Amino acid sequence: MWTQYLSAIITRELRALSREIRSFPDDEALWHTPPGAANSAGNLALHLAGNIRHYIGARLGGTGYLRDRAAEFSRSGLSREELARQVEDAIAAVEQHLPALTSEALEADFPEAVGGNTVRTAEFLLHLVAHLAYHLGQMDYHRRIVTGQPVTIGAVAVKELSTAR
Repeated sequence: MWTQYLSAIITRELRALSREIRSFPDDEALWHTPPGAANSAGNLALHLAGNIRHYIGARLGGTGYLRDRAAEFSRSGLSREELARQVEDAIAAVEQHLPALTSEALEADFPEAVGGNTVRTAEFLLHLVAHLAYHLGQMDYHRRIVTGQPVTIGAVAVKELSTAR
């Protein structure tokens, strides 16, 4: 059951990421870095999609995805549609590979040292949820600053959880 819950939350966050991307008025606005921010919303989107595709797709699912983390922060100019496709690929990795994890796999060490540390898979998956939510919040404020519009995109929608009735 835990893998279904994690899958539902990560998928919800990724769908919200896609809504954020599509809420920018044009492709160029997505790559604007507001004063005081280290990255553009476009770079945050690349980072989040790459992170999930690497850790869940490649490391847990064996997809063969090769991550270029440096490019996640240096690339620019991709269209909103291209970024949204990368998010869709991340969603597919989550939906395909997370529900298949066994209790034993969750309790085992994650198959890659992260930041030089060995952690249990379940704990690292919870970390990925927090990491995704953190950067999604940053993107929301980027969009509001860049567009001047304080409109919500419904990022934390309980109705999108797997057990919502």
